[in-house]
Amino acid sequence: MPVYRIEDALIFPDPNLAREDGMLGVGGDLSVKRLLMAYKMGIFPWYSQGQPICWWSPDPRFVLYPEHLKVSKSMRQLLRKAPFQVSFDTKFENVMRACKNIYRPGEIGSWIDEDMIKAYKELHHLGMAHSIEVWQEGRLVGGLYGVSIGAAFFGESMFARASNASKYGFIVLVRWLQDRGFRLIDCQMHTDHLESLGATMIPRMQFMDELKAAIAGNQPAGQWSYS
Repeated sequence: MPVYRIEDALIFPDPNLAREDGMLGVGGDLSVKRLLMAYKMGIFPWYSQGQPICWWSPDPRFVLYPEHLKVSKSMRQLLRKAPFQVSFDTKFENVMRACKNIYRPGEIGSWIDEDMIKAYKELHHLGMAHSIEVWQEGRLVGGLYGVSIGAAFFGESMFARASNASKYGFIVLVRWLQDRGFRLIDCQMHTDHLESLGATMIPRMQFMDELKAAIAGNQPAGQWSYS
């Protein structure tokens, strides 16, 4: 399969035309309109700093259904002890920058550059990108961020500066999303961490069908809060 050139026009190729590794196209921009169009089509940006924007639609797709969340015995005990405090949408840029700067074994640099931070901050101001912050003694020790459209949440990245902090925040988020009728969490690419929490691979065609139904869900944009 070829890699398509994304021009200035606000259009993407059919996601089913993506290469075997999931890459669909190169180019375009990170405007709000283009990002929202991409997410609604099951496409997301992922590229190295200093390189052109690359757009992806993997097959299979890694997703988590909120009702299928798996919480281990040790995590259930940790949640009962409540060593962390959780907030939503209070430090969006801080969370993005922490995700950018956190060390990840086997990775050099980060795909989160200044253009991406600027673009997702715009989505955040529109109530369509959200951060989950995990605190310990007043210090930000973990968190994650992503995009919500309808009853779908698209997870982007997470970080932890304390053991289990990101997992703690993710579990709180998934339970919160389930309580509000969210149908689908897009985890994009496989990780053992998220598989242990119940995420699973599904074919792209199934993902696209379920995504269409989820983004039609009645979940309005706006700032999130958690207490």
